[in-house]
This record gives sequence, C-alpha cells and structure tokens, in this order.
Amino acid sequence: MPSFDIVSEVNKVELKNALEQANKEITNRFDFKGSDSRIEQKELELTVYADDDFKLSQVKDVLLNKMAKRGVDVRLLDEKNKEKIGGDKVKQIINVKNGIESDLAKRIVKLIKDNKMKVQASIQGETVRVTGTKRDDLQEAIALCKKHIEDVPLQFNNFRD
Repeated sequence: MPSFDIVSEVNKVELKNALEQANKEITNRFDFKGSDSRIEQKELELTVYADDDFKLSQVKDVLLNKMAKRGVDVRLLDEKNKEKIGGDKVKQIINVKNGIESDLAKRIVKLIKDNKMKVQASIQGETVRVTGTKRDDLQEAIALCKKHIEDVPLQFNNFRD
C-alpha cells in the first residue's frame, strides 16, 4: 500500500550555516563594535548574548534574516524568557522545535478522519504515517494538510508505492 510520512524537521546544516553567517555579520557590524554580542548553539538550543535589550533584539533580527535567506523556517523557533547575566548584559535561550508534537499529530489525524478521506493516518513517534490504496488519495491528504496546518512547517517524505 502506498504511504508517506508527515514530519516537521529543521535542516541542521542550514541552521548551522545561518548561525555562522549571523555571528560573522555581528562581529563585522559597526554598531556591535566593542560589544559582547554573539549566538551560541548546543544541538537544537540557541543562546543569544548581548549587552542590552536593544542589542539582543538586533542580534535576533540578524539571525532571523540569515535563517530566512538559508531557507530555515523561523516558525520552528521557540523563544524563552530573557535573563540578566550581570550588569546590563542579557541572554535569551531559543529552542529549535524538531518533530511533530503529540497534540499537533492528533490534530492532523483528526483532520484527515473528519474529511472522510480514503486514507488512514497513524501517529508513530514524532511522525504521522498516512497510508492509502491510491496515490491520488495520498496527494489529496498532502494538499489538505498544507491548506489547514499553517502554524508549523510540515514536510512530506518517505513516500512508498
């Protein structure tokens, strides 16, 4: 039976490239001269450091711009609260979401079932597997998900005949 998987993943290589480009621009920009503004990455956790709130927002703006240019979807970012780290210096942790959360997966399965399509959707960890008898039905399911789920970027992969 034909099937495919619905996932929500970040391209880690492009994320790293965007991060390096942002750090390079920050070190070269005149308005950041002499400041301790930078972005660090640990797996899927970004930490943004800056001298004050204004510079923090400027650093995040540079990062989002570079991510958009590299094709990394900014809807995957989950910003945490700002923290003071001595004097005026601040830092903010930004988590990068990877995988479909359980409530979103349930929403996708419910969406497919409510539209009475000739496919079955099942949750398998952080992915949703959709199986059907015809390719056309699977393509309709993809179109339906693209139309109704807009708050999280979805990828459709692992297509099997």
